[in-house]
Amino acid sequence: MKSLTFGIKTAPQHTTYEAILQVWQQTDENPAFAHAWLFDHYAPIQGDLDGPCLEGWTTLAALAAETSRIRIGLMVTGNTYRHPAILASIAANVDIISKGRLDLGIGAGWNEYEHASMGIPLYAPGERIRRLDESCQIIKQLFTQQLTTFEGRYYQIKDARREPKPVQKPYPPFVIGGSGEQLTLRVVAKHAHVWNFAGGTVEEFQRKVGILKEHCAAVGRDFDTIELSTQVRVDYADLSAARERTQTFIDAGATHFVYTLAYPYLEDIVARLADEVVGAVHAN
Repeated sequence: MKSLTFGIKTAPQHTTYEAILQVWQQTDENPAFAHAWLFDHYAPIQGDLDGPCLEGWTTLAALAAETSRIRIGLMVTGNTYRHPAILASIAANVDIISKGRLDLGIGAGWNEYEHASMGIPLYAPGERIRRLDESCQIIKQLFTQQLTTFEGRYYQIKDARREPKPVQKPYPPFVIGGSGEQLTLRVVAKHAHVWNFAGGTVEEFQRKVGILKEHCAAVGRDFDTIELSTQVRVDYADLSAARERTQTFIDAGATHFVYTLAYPYLEDIVARLADEVVGAVHAN
C-alpha cells in the first residue's frame, strides 16, 4: 500500500500573500504535512467576485523561495489559460526555484466568467480535454528533449527549446484534476502520477476509480502507479468532520489528502490539523 501523505490548500482569494506565507511556512515546519497548494484563478470563485485574487503561478514561485521542504503546486492549473510551451517554461522555473519540489497540477479549465471576461476561448468540454492531452505531451517533450516539434490537432510548435530544464527527472510529477469518465480519466491514465478527486461522495469516488482502472488497462498503464488524491474542506469549528472524511476515503483507497483552508486562517490551524486530524488518522 502507498504511504499516506497530507497537505494544505490556501486558495489565494479574499486573502493576502502575507497570510498565505505564514500558513505555508508553518506547514513547511510541521512534519505531519508533505505538500501545499494554491489554485489557478483570476477572480474569486467563492464569495464576492470583486474581492482580491492572487495569480497562482507567480505566487507559487514566491512561496517556493520561502519554503524548503514541502512539495508545492497548483490544484490545478487551467490548461486554457496558457499555451503549453509557456506553461512548461513557468513550471520549469518554479521547479528550479523550489530545488525540485514542484508537483505539476493541471486540468482542462472550466470557469466561464474568467474566459468570457478576459477574451479567452472556452472550448466545448471534449475539445478542452483533448487539448489537455496534447499539452501534457508537449510539456513532457519540452522537459526531456533539446528540441521539440509537435504537430497536434490544436497545438503546433517547431524546434522549441526549454532550457534550463526542471530539476526533477525526467520531469515533475503530473497531478491531474477532473472526473469526466470518457475523456478526462483516460488522460489521467496516460499522464498522471496523481489523480485528484476534487469533491463528492465516497461512492462516487469508488465508481470513478473503477473507471480509471479500465482506462489504465486500455492504454497499458499500471493503475497502481497512480496515486489517488482527494480534497477535504476544513470546518474550523468541527475538525472531527475532516478526520472522519479522511478515514472514509482512506478506507476507499485514497492516499493523498489536501485540506482546503478558508481565510481568515486560524493562528494554530496547521498544528491543530496535524494533531487532531493527521495524528488521529495515523493512530487508527
